[in-house]
Amino acid sequence: MKYVSTRDNSKEYSFEEVFIKGLADDGGLYVPTSLKKFSSDELSDLKNLNYKDLSTEIINLFTSDFISKKDLSELIEKSYSTFREKEVIKISNLGDLKLLELFHGPTLAFKDVAMQFIGNLYEYYLSKNDKKINIVVATSGDTGAAAIDAIRGKSNLNIFVLHPNNRISPVQRKLMTTVEDENVFNIAIDGNFDDCQNIVKQMFSDLDFSNSINMSGVNSINWARIIAQAVYYFYTYFKLDSDKQISFSVPTGNFGDVFAGYLAKEMGLPIDKLIVATNENDILHRAISKGDYVSKKVKETLSPSMDIQLASNFERLIYYVNNSNSGITSDIMKKVKNNEYKIEKSNLDIIQKDFISESCDENEILEIIKQHFDKSSVILDPHTAVGVGAANKLNFSDCVVLSTAHPCKFPAATDKAINKHEELPKELQYVHSKEENFQLLKNDTDAVKNFVKNKL
Repeated sequence: MKYVSTRDNSKEYSFEEVFIKGLADDGGLYVPTSLKKFSSDELSDLKNLNYKDLSTEIINLFTSDFISKKDLSELIEKSYSTFREKEVIKISNLGDLKLLELFHGPTLAFKDVAMQFIGNLYEYYLSKNDKKINIVVATSGDTGAAAIDAIRGKSNLNIFVLHPNNRISPVQRKLMTTVEDENVFNIAIDGNFDDCQNIVKQMFSDLDFSNSINMSGVNSINWARIIAQAVYYFYTYFKLDSDKQISFSVPTGNFGDVFAGYLAKEMGLPIDKLIVATNENDILHRAISKGDYVSKKVKETLSPSMDIQLASNFERLIYYVNNSNSGITSDIMKKVKNNEYKIEKSNLDIIQKDFISESCDENEILEIIKQHFDKSSVILDPHTAVGVGAANKLNFSDCVVLSTAHPCKFPAATDKAINKHEELPKELQYVHSKEENFQLLKNDTDAVKNFVKNKL
């Protein structure tokens, strides 16, 4: 399978180039030139596979020129051996809704599903190449911890994680900043997540700098993240044994997790609607409901992983709804950069065939957490609560909500809602007392570049 950039599809790339680079040199995102479309018979053949074998079958479609199917299978087995659930994920009931529990990995967030795979994929690459790779990643809370856990202690890999200072939960921060491995570097930026993400993009765009340090990225823009996350949409559909289309409600900030669902649908999975569930930072809800993709000031909320106003992966959708025209996509992204993009009606009609959206404010999130605790003693994390709230507000009763994080990571939210919080699992409780180590830097790309160069 070959790949192109959303901003210039005249040149093709291999999976290795796409994976190691993460972001195209022209600032665009990588997408495949074509997709496998499963027939109903082919989907039936996949139906009874366990999670790891299903992952192998689907991911192999995208990576076969980089890693053999046998090696991929062994790598996936290793990646998911640390999960608390044998089948990696778990489906549970929440009234009329289904919860897709994605937080059974080592850092208690859905990001682990892709990150554990990616960490071992880097190791596989480096076992065949005499190189060193420096990963630079921005996090709105969960990506950083998942990436660090996947990369820590691995030879010839360093990871630099940028998080917005005082804008993620203390537990999210401590899961990153108490790691002692010498190849892990935490940076707190005096700004919000969009500032962190912009710094990383500017570092990639400085080709002299990014090439000089052999820079790579594991944000949700990395295509390897998307394909690993697409697997759980297939698995869930098969486990529910539905004879009709099903819908998914996805709490999202950067549009990566919900785009993975769109990928699964484009590959033939019978998905009806993908609900884009946002908090008060509702640019995606405004975009999908009325075409308004103008970013506003980021608000700090109880669901910090969604405190984002520029959703990087939305560029991939823009590319597809414009008939894979990279020239149009490039022009649109210039408008996005200038904060003056309005989605035209014809494109909005195309988007709304697959996507529907809703947002929840702070009071609604607290009420949802309280309501479900009172009714069933289930504690929802605030991001999952947004997914539940969006499905309810849109009257989607027969729907799967992606439960993206364990509630113990957000005690402030659950304490406020129900005066109660879940404890961290015993193996992670050390973070409460362990010394933190991170560097506070101003919101400045050169300051971060200098920090990275000095550490190398």
